[in-house]
Amino acid sequence: MARSVNRSAGSGRFVTASTVRRNPSGTTTEKVGRGTSNKSTVHRSAATGRFVTEATVKRHPDKTITQRV
Repeated sequence: MARSVNRSAGSGRFVTASTVRRNPSGTTTEKVGRGTSNKSTVHRSAATGRFVTEATVKRHPDKTITQRV
């Protein structure tokens, strides 16, 4: 069963739910654990959750995340 975790987009460190409420554009919530294949690397905007290009990640490293899904 996959569970949800919250991370800072800038540091990649785990953060609390209250941090996500205070700073939604700089944090992300993701699923981890069983039920995720972790085979493909994707890049997302922390603010919108939309997929972005690798060039966007290089320009805005503190506002994007890279994850394996």
